[in-house]
Formats: sequence, structure tokens, C-alpha cells
Amino acid sequence: MTVAPQWEQVADDIRAQIESGELRPGDRLPPIDQLRERHRVAASVIRQAVLALQAEGAVRGVPGVGVRVADHEGTVIVLKPPV
Repeated sequence: MTVAPQWEQVADDIRAQIESGELRPGDRLPPIDQLRERHRVAASVIRQAVLALQAEGAVRGVPGVGVRVADHEGTVIVLKPPV
């Protein structure tokens, strides 16, 4: 039995949260430090998992905002709070 690389396990966990609706389109992913502590891996592992999710269109990096869950078309909805 082959064990998946750590980054793949993290990406699978985040993907499962998206598919279950726990993370919805437009939601921001938790900070790297929080994900690192939850999964007990290095920050580089989290970054690699996020890059994989970006490559498949599940999440998008939004400058100045963070990493957000994309909708089914691969776009991100960012609502700005009222001023």
C-alpha cells in the first residue's frame, strides 16, 4: 500500500471540505499557520497543496485578500464589506 505525499493528503482534505459544502465559493481558506498546525506539516507542504488546488481550479489566489474557494466555473466571488 502506497501512502500519498503529505501535500496530496492536505489537498484531499481541503477538497473534501469544499465538496461537502463546509467551505463554499468565496470562502477564504484558513491561514497557512492554522492549516500547518491542523495537519502537522511544514508550511511548504501547505503551499504545495494550495498550488495543486489552484491548478485544478478549486481555489484562486486573490491579491490582498488571500486564497478563496472558486465556484464551479473557476471564478471567485469576493464581497467587500460596506464602508
